Amino acid sequence: MNKLTEYPTNKIFDRLIDNKSTNNYLNYISELRKRKTKEIYKRCLLLIEKGSDKEKIIGIDVISQFGFNPRLFQKRTLKIYFDLLKTETNKRVIESTLFGISWNNENITDKQLSIICYYVEHKSAYVRYALTYALCRIEKDKAIDTLIKLSTDRDVDIRDYATFGLGSQNELDNHKIRAALWERVKDKDQGVRLEAISGLAQRKDKNIIEILKKEFSSIPYHNLSHVLECIEHLNDKSFIPILENKKYENKDQSISEIKKKWVLATLGKLKSNKNNI
Repeated sequence: MNKLTEYPTNKIFDRLIDNKSTNNYLNYISELRKRKTKEIYKRCLLLIEKGSDKEKIIGIDVISQFGFNPRLFQKRTLKIYFDLLKTETNKRVIESTLFGISWNNENITDKQLSIICYYVEHKSAYVRYALTYALCRIEKDKAIDTLIKLSTDRDVDIRDYATFGLGSQNELDNHKIRAALWERVKDKDQGVRLEAISGLAQRKDKNIIEILKKEFSSIPYHNLSHVLECIEHLNDKSFIPILENKKYENKDQSISEIKKKWVLATLGKLKSNKNNI
């Protein structure tokens, strides 16, 4: 079989239209993005303008990350996305458009921000989830207020990413952000709680220390590095004996050495920092 890099562009577009595999879809999209030609961009615009819903999504997905630092044709791409949102009703096309905006939102205007925030009440969880991505890293009141609302969504994935956006994807620190994060500390989902704890730890909120210790006692392996980052942000010496005990745990031999290295690294930082609390 030929390598994907050897496929003609037309063949990749044909494969995308007929595609039924998520992995293949992402590989095809990625390859077209890497080629970065005007011809590919123009074909995507044609798909967005005149194609089926599936073809629109292909066009939207390709141009969303067309080049990097800076994105190629970014201003035009954003205009296309926002023009599309004026009339589009298909939830999957709207979802894809919002994800596309998320990769190009550095200079989003107040008017554009208001347009996407409209989707906070959309009945589709797919659309609301994509909106959380579109709002991340936008340090404007409208974006923050909408993320706060999304952080209370009934869908756990939406709450999780909105809380991540509030806590870790911006450097703002004010009462309403902290209050929203504290609300999520009480969330029934541990992943959401950890995102809230992380946001408060990054803001050096000492009141989160005892709660973090409680979560640490039951933390699953895949979240361990996340919690250790929180501990490093707080830089509190009371975590030293807890980490000393953690490094000797050996419940799963296959991962214990990796865990031990992570714990030892954090422990070393706490012990070496003379300015910890």
